[in-house]
Amino acid sequence: MPAEVAAGAFVADGAELGDGVIVEPAAVVHPGVRLGRDCLIEAGAVVGKRPRLRPGSSAAGGQPLDELVLGDGVKVCAGAVVYAGTRIGDGSIIGDQAQVRERVSIGSGCVVGRGSTVDFQTTLGDRVLIQTLVYVTGGSIVEDDVFIGPGVVSTNDHAMGRHPAGQPLSGPTFRRACRVGGGVVLVPGVEIGEEAFVAAGAVVVRDVGPREVVMGVPARVVRTVPEADLIERWRDG
Repeated sequence: MPAEVAAGAFVADGAELGDGVIVEPAAVVHPGVRLGRDCLIEAGAVVGKRPRLRPGSSAAGGQPLDELVLGDGVKVCAGAVVYAGTRIGDGSIIGDQAQVRERVSIGSGCVVGRGSTVDFQTTLGDRVLIQTLVYVTGGSIVEDDVFIGPGVVSTNDHAMGRHPAGQPLSGPTFRRACRVGGGVVLVPGVEIGEEAFVAAGAVVVRDVGPREVVMGVPARVVRTVPEADLIERWRDG
C-alpha cells in the first residue's frame, strides 16, 4: 500500500516514505528523512528537524548531520519532534510532545513517553521503556530492557557550564534491565548496574552495583534484587 499524506501535512522533496506510511495533518517531514514501512507520523509531529545551537555548544559534535532513519512500524505521536542525524529501530514509539535530539540511536521496541526528552548523542538499546516527563541527558548510555520511571532527571555536567571549551560531558550509564523509579535524580557519570533497582525519589550520587536495591537521599544500598524479579522471569510470552 502506498504512503498516505493527509491534506495540510508537509513532506519535503528528498524525503523517502516506505509502503504503508501515514502522515497526518499538520505533520512535517523534512528533507533527508527515511521512513520505513508502516510508520505513522501523527498530527503536528516534526521529523528531521535541524538543531539550532549556540556557538561552541557541545551538542554540535563537529560533524555534519546524517539523515534521519526510522525503521519499520515506528510511531511518532502528536506534537513530537525528532531531529536529523538520529536512528530509531523497528516498532519503537515516540510519545506525544516528546523530543529526540540529534545523533541519538534508539533500538527496536522502545517507548519514549509523553513529554520526555532524549538528548543529543545518547544511545538506547532494545525494549527500553522511558515513562512520562523524563530527561535523558546528552551522552547517556541506556542498555537493553531498561525501565526509567516518570519524572526522572539525569545530568551530565558537574560544573554546570563552567568548564573549558571542548571538555567532554558525562551522562549516566544504565546497564541491562536496571529499573529507575519515579522522580529519581542522577548526578553526572554514575552507572546503574545490571538488574539494579533505584527506588522512587532517590538521589544517586555514586555508582549502583549489579542487582543492588538503593533508596534515599543520597541513595544507599538496602538489599539485592531477588532471583524472582530478574527480567528473564518477566518477559512477555
